[in-house]
Parts: sequence; structure tokens; C-alpha cells
Amino acid sequence: MEKIGQPENDDTAGRVAYQGAPGSFSHEGCVGLRPWDVHVPFTSFAEAIEAVRSGDCDSALIPVENSTIGVVEPAATLVRESGLEVLAEVWRPIRLALMAIETTSLGHVQTVESHPVALRQCEHQIRALGVKPVEVFDTAGAARAVAEAGDPTRAALAPMGAAEVYGLSILRNDLQDSPENRTRFVLIGAPKG
Repeated sequence: MEKIGQPENDDTAGRVAYQGAPGSFSHEGCVGLRPWDVHVPFTSFAEAIEAVRSGDCDSALIPVENSTIGVVEPAATLVRESGLEVLAEVWRPIRLALMAIETTSLGHVQTVESHPVALRQCEHQIRALGVKPVEVFDTAGAARAVAEAGDPTRAALAPMGAAEVYGLSILRNDLQDSPENRTRFVLIGAPKG
């Protein structure tokens, strides 16, 4: 993980907001960048940013750029218009895994659920598998939904760690179209002074 602009000696515990469910790339980023913080999940980028603006959280970790698809919207615009300061940024490798309930084989999968940005990072692989992409709010949220549904025709596209969090089996690793796939996250907080 390449860290840029991390404030020195900034290891005071706080609350960091992120978009997604536990096990998402944003959650993994929070744990990697600020393991001493309480990591607070939100359904949308706007909610995570508003938690900082309202003072409920001290900072938020938001993805703004991906090496495969470019700018991550609406996140980048929300960050730019938030009035918050970029405290640090980090590039993280993004490796997407196809996962489903324990009894599922790849041949039974009909749909793959994930965040729209993740689905775009795997377009060629998804097309080659002949499965239908289904957009949902989050990668790890997709894994949670697939686990809860117990439907062997549904799979999720999420970080490998989400399979462990939600008790799923990995059907295929590294589904991203580019082996160099990575995302730039920014840690934002209230302006100093």
C-alpha cells in the first residue's frame, strides 16, 4: 500500500467513515491506513462525507480514482465539493474475487452482484463467464446479500476477505480485467485552522 501525505505522528484514535459494508475495499483501506480508528460504515459516499461534516466522524476514506476506469463518480465530485481537506491519500491494489454459497459451482451461477465500479473493472471476465451483472451499493454488501439469500445461482464480486466475513466460497480469484488494477483513496477531514 503506497501512502502519500500521511500526517506524521497522527495516530490518535478517532472515527473514520467509509462507504460500504465490513469487508469492502474501503473498509480494508481504513484498516490498512488507520488501524487504531473505529471504522464506521455508511451506505453512500454522501453519507460518509456528511458524517465528517457533522462531526460524527473525524475523517472519511473515499475512493476517487481507479487505474482501470478512471475517476470514481460520484465519489470524486462529492469529495471536491465537500469543503473538507485531503489529509492523506493511498493507492491500493484491487483484486476482485467471484464468490458464492458453499454448495455452488461456477456452472450454476447466473448473476454476479457488485458495486457498478467493480463490475466495470471486470467487464471482459464477466462477459466470458456468460453471467448477468447486477449493480448493488457495495462489493461487500453484495457478498452479504448473496450469503443471506442462499441462492446457488447468485454470486458476488468482492474482495477476498469478504468471503471469509460472510462465509462464502471463492469460485475464482483475480477476476479484474487488468492485473495492475488499483484505486486511489483519499482520507478527508475538517480543514485545520
